[in-house]
Amino acid sequence: MSADCLFCKIAAKQIPAKMVYEDPDVFAFEDIGPQAPTHLLICPRKHIASLEDVTDGDELMLGHLQMVAAKLAREKNLQQGFRTVINTGQNAGQSVLHLHLHLLGGRNMRWPPG
Repeated sequence: MSADCLFCKIAAKQIPAKMVYEDPDVFAFEDIGPQAPTHLLICPRKHIASLEDVTDGDELMLGHLQMVAAKLAREKNLQQGFRTVINTGQNAGQSVLHLHLHLLGGRNMRWPPG
């Protein structure tokens, strides 16, 4: 945990959020500025600033983030399709320096994104 990290504070229940999933390693909550009818953020409890900062021990956690995304997509009835995104760095739109996966669905997605 990082004392000055917004998402770490959400994980510690110091800042309220609409939680949709929690387990010992991962938590997920609704984005406060949704870009789709379903827009969830799925985060590891371990503080990692970005995908650039993962290390050799993080493979299971990264896979777990995707597994949780698939589970939540099923629960949210996103069988028509959904998108998972990890923004890395300022130019990619990362605004909180805590690794997180966006789960977006409930509307048609365009390609290329951004």
